[in-house]
Amino acid sequence: MEAYIYDAIRTVRGKGNKKGALMGTTPTYLVTALLNELRDKHNLDTELVEDVILGCVTQVMDQGANIAKTAAQQSNYGDHLCGVTLNRFCGSGLEAINQAAAYVKSGFSELLIAGGVESMSRVKMGSDGGALMMDPSVALPGHAIPQGISADLIATIDGYSRQDVDEFALASQQRATAAEADKRFKSRIDIHDINGLPVLQTDENIRPNTTLEGLGSLSPSFEMIGQMGGFDAVAIDRYPEVEKINHVHHAGNSSAIVDGSAIALVGSKEAGNKMGIAPRAKILSVAVYGTDPTIMLTGPAPASRKALEKIGMNVNDIDLFEVNEAFAAVPMRFMNELNVDHSKVNVNGGAIALGHPLGATGCILMGTLIDELERRDLATGLITLCIGGGMGIATIIERV
Repeated sequence: MEAYIYDAIRTVRGKGNKKGALMGTTPTYLVTALLNELRDKHNLDTELVEDVILGCVTQVMDQGANIAKTAAQQSNYGDHLCGVTLNRFCGSGLEAINQAAAYVKSGFSELLIAGGVESMSRVKMGSDGGALMMDPSVALPGHAIPQGISADLIATIDGYSRQDVDEFALASQQRATAAEADKRFKSRIDIHDINGLPVLQTDENIRPNTTLEGLGSLSPSFEMIGQMGGFDAVAIDRYPEVEKINHVHHAGNSSAIVDGSAIALVGSKEAGNKMGIAPRAKILSVAVYGTDPTIMLTGPAPASRKALEKIGMNVNDIDLFEVNEAFAAVPMRFMNELNVDHSKVNVNGGAIALGHPLGATGCILMGTLIDELERRDLATGLITLCIGGGMGIATIIERV
């Protein structure tokens, strides 16, 4: 049995701080707005939808108590609709889609909604604590270090200079600016308040006036904590061939902290017949892969290889790639490791320009990819994200 994506939509992304336009909008409201849009757009018989699977990383406060079920209840889809919230860190939104696809392919379910949400202005990263970084008995044996230092470690080992990562960041901003001007973000919806007045109608973090000189003026974000906090020493202890960490990442070449949500309608062929909706894409293969938890962010390439090998494809069979720009060095290593040209990767910009709402990003990338495959009349695409703790996730789709 095949699993199809019938649609994938997302909200605009607001800056994830107290000045961000979506600071006053709850994450439940963000998800509910998408559920209502999906229902109205397709005149959807909501009784057909069996479950909502949402990724969310920081599951406390506004995002606690199973936000998937909270949003399902608020959506007026009906009391039958269930909800489950999962956490695979930055891969959560894509993991939700992959789990939905597994339910469909197994025959256990016919139609589900999967995606994610993160309101980073209202619920701060790390608010949920956790032993991975907080408990010395766990962190020390695992050589755990902050992700930014892991990114700088990759840049040091691979030889990426400050100018290299800044040039990648500039390209992300330029591509996002061009995509915005050309109205390519077809899967995006505006957010309005309860009175119907606009709250945010564009992705708030895009900076059209970004220059290499401006990026070059920014101070490295992780140098002080690396040196004063001892994390550089931990990284070098794990990688003794490295004499000194070259701290090249900063706010301008790392993923922006934003608010946002995304959902996808995932179902069987029979579900599509019942809805009267044609599928937009078919899920061909999915994979996860574990990597060293110190360098942490190297999972996209091996996860992608694994997903490709499962179905007898190679990297040259993929038309477009979406590689999450957690830090500039992450997609740069992916492109070098798999020998993929930048012209096929993140063609409309990525999280450096547009932002990375942790639990939602994987699903956002799915919608972005499907939109662009349709626009260019191409066939195949691959989405991949690095994940905290040393993991990677990948999903391969084929346009229908």
